[in-house]
Amino acid sequence: FDSLPPAHYKETMNTILVWMQQSETKLSMPQVEITEYEIMEQRLMEFKALQSSLQEQQKGLTGLSTAVEDLSRKAPAEVSQSYRAELEVVLGRWKKLSAQLAEHCQRLEERMTKLQRFQNDTRTLKKWMAEVDVFLKEEWPALGDSEALEKQLEQC
Repeated sequence: FDSLPPAHYKETMNTILVWMQQSETKLSMPQVEITEYEIMEQRLMEFKALQSSLQEQQKGLTGLSTAVEDLSRKAPAEVSQSYRAELEVVLGRWKKLSAQLAEHCQRLEERMTKLQRFQNDTRTLKKWMAEVDVFLKEEWPALGDSEALEKQLEQC
């Protein structure tokens, strides 16, 4: 019995493996360029929820590490080595997944900031263009009205 992991080991391992597979699938979806802020915001919330879920799953991963450590003290070397190897693969995938998730969040936040800045600049430019359009459609002052001509020159 010393060479067997605790009863919950396989269940926890399977839960984490399924969760990682689902998360990797979500993160591997092609990144489409999104130009709508609301969609980007929704996507960021999904990534943040995934990060939160990652934190919740961390407890199970820690439990697995502890179980493998206990097993390595009790079980024969070849048995404990196989469990260590299995855990190392999971930890590697976990680390990669965690890094990808953080990177996706950071890139999306940066793009959201750029898009918001661009939208603000566009609104400002449109407002200015509307004001210029009104100005250009104004009636020109008579040639003899130097005061009105000076005022219009200043506006230009």
